[in-house]
Amino acid sequence: MTSSTPSHLKRNLGLTGLVATGICSMIGASIYVVPFMIQRNVPGIGPNVIPAFIFAAIPAIFAAFSYAMLSSAMPRAGGSYIFASRGLHPYLGFVASFSQWFGLSIVIGVIAYIIVPFLRDIAYAIDVQSLGDLLDTGVVRVSIALLLVWIFVLINILGLKTYVKALIPLMVLMFGLGLVVIITGFYFDQTDFVNQTGFVLSNTESDSFDWNTFLAAAAILFSSFIGFDAIAQAGGEARSPKKLLPKAIGIAIIGVGLYYFLFTKAVYHAVPWQYVAEQALQKDITATGLLQPLIPYALGVTITAGAAIALINDLPAMLLSVSRLVFAWAKDGVFPKTLSEIHNRFNTPHRALILSGTFASIGILGSHFAGDFFMGIDIMVLSMLVNFLFMCITVLSIKKRNPDLALQIKAVSKRRIQVLVAAVGTLFLTGFLVVHIMKDLSSTVDHWYFRSTPVWLIVMILGSFIFYARYSGPKRAGIDMAERFKHLPEE
Repeated sequence: MTSSTPSHLKRNLGLTGLVATGICSMIGASIYVVPFMIQRNVPGIGPNVIPAFIFAAIPAIFAAFSYAMLSSAMPRAGGSYIFASRGLHPYLGFVASFSQWFGLSIVIGVIAYIIVPFLRDIAYAIDVQSLGDLLDTGVVRVSIALLLVWIFVLINILGLKTYVKALIPLMVLMFGLGLVVIITGFYFDQTDFVNQTGFVLSNTESDSFDWNTFLAAAAILFSSFIGFDAIAQAGGEARSPKKLLPKAIGIAIIGVGLYYFLFTKAVYHAVPWQYVAEQALQKDITATGLLQPLIPYALGVTITAGAAIALINDLPAMLLSVSRLVFAWAKDGVFPKTLSEIHNRFNTPHRALILSGTFASIGILGSHFAGDFFMGIDIMVLSMLVNFLFMCITVLSIKKRNPDLALQIKAVSKRRIQVLVAAVGTLFLTGFLVVHIMKDLSSTVDHWYFRSTPVWLIVMILGSFIFYARYSGPKRAGIDMAERFKHLPEE
């Protein structure tokens, strides 16, 4: 490292950039695909998707409160890792964040992989059959997905100004085109759909309400609320972080939650759930494809483009999030110090971004060879449930583990309210985690490695070896590691 190399990140992100980071990490495949493909992934959920969606928001809200509290006390890059390593235990902090990093890195690849079918559908819609056929080939699909990931790795490397300039216009366009879906869905109803398609609507509602099915669906739909944590990961680059980080998290979770409800409700208002379930068993479906029979050609192309933009918008914000975790580990010496190097011109952790882009590329290849992108979604859900659970537990433990940092919590100052929020969050997240693991282990798959739980466990074992190999060296050299992890890393 030369003397001209910066030693710390610059605090250039304002409220708009932070909110955009959270929103763009949340909206994408989670709204255009998951609420409809869930009819295949959780058979029997039927008409109960909307209630399951609302129920899934409960643990997300409590996790968001925990993040807001901790971010007000520890505004550093790599939020969740810093929170748990200082307020719970260094190892648990690393496991929680390594789980998060692995799950999100894989799902970045999944998102890039499923963008291409939207581009294919646009080509077919504008009657460019040859281009659509080309985009449907495996080599082209993988190549475009890889290209998208590395374009946004480069945009992130080029600095926060470039990042914000790319992100905010995409976010505005995404909301505008999403609003077209909402208006279309509420304008038409299921009678219009039946008349247009000839679909025979069965007289049966859901045969019975099954709590196991409902909770399994809610655990997956919980993935839709993952993303606000990206705001905390950018804590080392936020202006006035103790004030702006909690505010940005609150705006993101409330705004996106309302948008999710309106969007999903609109699609199911126009399209019978029986049709959604039938189609989901036959092929991969999306919100735009379901509404296609009801809308004019030009509008269909418009909302399909909106879906593609929403998915593309996920990539830069999520890459920022996962790269800051790598940066924080390296700053603490848990990963090689070279990964904390900051680009001397662009002031970004370029090596951490390259590593995260590499793992996202593995997610693309995994989605292609597994033939089912939902495994990537399952890994992300499991990873983030563990991460959010540890954040709630950190709020419960921080006063005992690190009383000095506990006093710095400003978002919610009264300890009784902190404990209540974290305890309720812990209860809900534990329940969701158990349900998700049970569903995964009881599912029928061709090979064990198509289950998210054993894959996640293998990765966590690997992460544990990495942590203890890096942690034990300084400890043997006489460095008081417990004392080191009581303090925030220098900016």
